[in-house]
Parts: sequence; C-alpha cells; structure tokens
Amino acid sequence: MHQSWKILFAALLLLMSTVATAADKLPVVASFSILGDLVSVIGGDRVAISTMVGPNQDAHMFAPSPADAKKVAQSKLVVVNGLGFDQWLNRLAGAAGYKGAIVVASNGIKARQMSDEGQTGKMHADPHAWQDPANVIIYAGNIAAALAKLDPAGAGYYQDNRARYVQSLKELDGWAGQQFAQITAEKRKVITSHDAFGYLGARYRITFLAPQGTSTESEASAKDVARLIRQIQHERIKAVYIENMSDPKLLQQLSREAGVAMGAKLYSDALSSPQDVAPTYLKMMRYNIGQLMLGLKLN
Repeated sequence: MHQSWKILFAALLLLMSTVATAADKLPVVASFSILGDLVSVIGGDRVAISTMVGPNQDAHMFAPSPADAKKVAQSKLVVVNGLGFDQWLNRLAGAAGYKGAIVVASNGIKARQMSDEGQTGKMHADPHAWQDPANVIIYAGNIAAALAKLDPAGAGYYQDNRARYVQSLKELDGWAGQQFAQITAEKRKVITSHDAFGYLGARYRITFLAPQGTSTESEASAKDVARLIRQIQHERIKAVYIENMSDPKLLQQLSREAGVAMGAKLYSDALSSPQDVAPTYLKMMRYNIGQLMLGLKLN
C-alpha cells in the first residue's frame, strides 16, 4: 500500500509539472502555416503556437471566425508576414481588443515591387518574400528578437535556435543554387497558378509566369490566358505547375489548350499536412525545387 501511494504521488507531481509547463509557455499566434513553422522552430518548447491559416489553405481568401478572434485576444505575440499579405490579422487583432505585441516577420527585407496586369497599374510589394531563403534568415531574426523581448529568460535559447536554423537555411540556399546551375539560362521558365515565386526566381534567375497576379483573388483575363498559351507554345515551356492552395481549373484549361502536361503541385503560400511531402518550410523548399528541376529539364 505504501508503495502504491508513492507511485500515485509521483504521478500527481508529474501531472502538475506538465500543467505548469503548458501554462508557462508563451502564447503566440501566426497568420499562416509557414510562419507557424518558423515560430515553432525558433520558439521550441517555450511557446504555444496557434496558426490561423492551416496547411493547404489559402491566406488570400481566409475568413477568420469568432474562435480565431478569441485565440488572438488570449495571445501575447502575433506574428504576421506583412507586405499586404495578411492585413486581415491586424484588423482581427483590433476587433478582438488585442493588447499584445505584433511583429512583422518581413521587416528589413528588400521587397520586390510589381504591378498586376489588368489592375490600376500602381506598384505594390510582392508579399511572398519567404520564397527566398535569404529573406527567411531575416524572418528568423525578427521572430527570435520578438520572442526574447517578451521572454527575456529564454533569449539565449531563442538565439541558439535561430543560429541553428540560419545554418540550415544557408545549406538550403547553396543546394538550390547547385540544382538550378544545371539548367541553361534560356530554359529557366516555369508556369504556375499565381505569381507567388518571384523571389525564388530573382534569387536563382528563373522566370516564373502566371495567369493570376500575386493574389489568388485576382482574375486572369481571357487576353492574358491567350497570351500565355502563345508564349508556352512558342518557347516550348514544359514546366507547368498547379499550387496546393489554388483552384486548379484555370491552369488545367491553360495546360490543355497549350498542349502541355502539368507537373506535380507546388507548395507556395501554405505547407502540406504533417503526413505529406512539405510539412515544414525546409522540406517545402527542397520538395518544390526537386519538382521544378524535373520540369525545367524538359524545357
């Protein structure tokens, strides 16, 4: 009986420790799955992360719920991408009466400026900065600094996690450069659903073409689609890809009319489910680059 009480007491202590540890974690909200992954890597077991837009979901079309507002109100830090990508989260934070900190992960990067065809012609920032691993080094620094400010006791822990992750990002960047170096410049052309890979293209000198602009909310005109079909046929572009969070119908039409087969889907604005091929940023990038290489070699 005495031994049974010892076991019960030890179990209660373990349970109380687990509850206390969970309660001590810094509650953080990230706007979408890629940012959620970065926060998880840098924050480790000192943060409790809630991601608003989950795997395979489109942040451009996201409509937050009352439950999302509650998560924001109860958090201590909100992490947004910025560059116009997730302004809905700033509005949600205001509506929820959020009083905590908001960090813009993209602060400090050099944003690509572009104009969507068929729009007003006004220039705006391309928000998909995470497609360049060098930019994600800046993201990681901003996230680590924000976490350390709110949790000074964990500052060293966050910086150590950041340093290890930066090394992984540099290795990714070097590997990607080696992969694309195998493709001659005139063959580095890719068709995707919407214009989400501009930073990847700028980093590795690849031309990405898309019927839609930087947002999946924009609509491609018949003129734009016809022009793109002519270009695909004239330049014999074989690298055509749908995206995991985009409606495939437009690209299926374009592929059919241009007479080219579509490659596997790419992951642009969202990670895959944990069981699939791109559950983290690093795995997403390596998977995408591997798929792009298959198509580029056919050009």
